[in-house]
Amino acid sequence: MRIASKLLVPLVFVSAIAVGQQAPATPQVKVNYLNVCAPSEADYQEIASALGRIPARPRFATDFEVSRGRSSLSENLLAAGEGAKMNTDAPAVSRWVRVRKEFPEQSKFTNAQYSFSVTENHVVETLVFRSRETKDLLQVSLSDTVNASEPATVVRGDTPADRIRIERFGKSSLVVARCKDSDQSKYEPLFQQASSLLAAYRKSLAVRNIVPADLAKVPLAVKPAAKP
Repeated sequence: MRIASKLLVPLVFVSAIAVGQQAPATPQVKVNYLNVCAPSEADYQEIASALGRIPARPRFATDFEVSRGRSSLSENLLAAGEGAKMNTDAPAVSRWVRVRKEFPEQSKFTNAQYSFSVTENHVVETLVFRSRETKDLLQVSLSDTVNASEPATVVRGDTPADRIRIERFGKSSLVVARCKDSDQSKYEPLFQQASSLLAAYRKSLAVRNIVPADLAKVPLAVKPAAKP
């Protein structure tokens, strides 16, 4: 009987540990897939509504900001707000210029920020509008990517928008982008409106004068520090 009692206690103890170590139920994970080539009709209407809120004729307050810099490629794309596809042999750095102006207090948006970023063979233009009322809409982003080695040529033109992104409060983003080998005639009005807004704000923000001048002040390469 003594031997039985000595064996019983360890067995009960092991059972208690096994019960205590049972893994909790796996939480459910919801994954949303964005169909950027062919958004649904509801998404189309919401994107069109967001574009319709943006003033077609820019009127800004007196506050503004111009900045320039050099950063790693990943940081630059993140700041631009869009993950533009680059070749794997692209340089690890890019140069950029940003122009931001504030809207008047009665406007539906707080500010408009234009970004012009350059790598060796690519230029990315991004225009972001940040909403003043964030209950349903946070920001609208219009962008285009150009395969070019001459930034001055790109900034002088009016490259049409090829990507529209809507950020919403508490909801997933809405995106429509140009896709090769896809019939996107239905979404042409969205791209035309976005391109018109890009052209109007390029002019109002004076990027054709500011970008080349500031970009020329950003060095193409960083000189290594002199050895002591």
